[in-house]
Amino acid sequence: MDLLGPGVHIYCANHPLDHMQRRTGQEIMSEVVIGDDVWIGGHTTINPGVHIGKRSVIGSGSVVTHDIPSDVVACGNPCRVIRSLR
Repeated sequence: MDLLGPGVHIYCANHPLDHMQRRTGQEIMSEVVIGDDVWIGGHTTINPGVHIGKRSVIGSGSVVTHDIPSDVVACGNPCRVIRSLR
């Protein structure tokens, strides 16, 4: 069971960096994977393509821009591991 605080935003849509491709309206989808027993604090933003490992805790207000391993506490902007839970 995962726990999500209020105002958590999970984004899967992205747009090309090249300005000419953006003009075409092209959109890129990148899955977000959240492992089992994860706790995500309120007002966290999770960007496209991110994987969050099992049993991890993401501090409220974090901006998750890259993968987070299992069994850690991570927070901040950008979100980074601050301690292990094992």
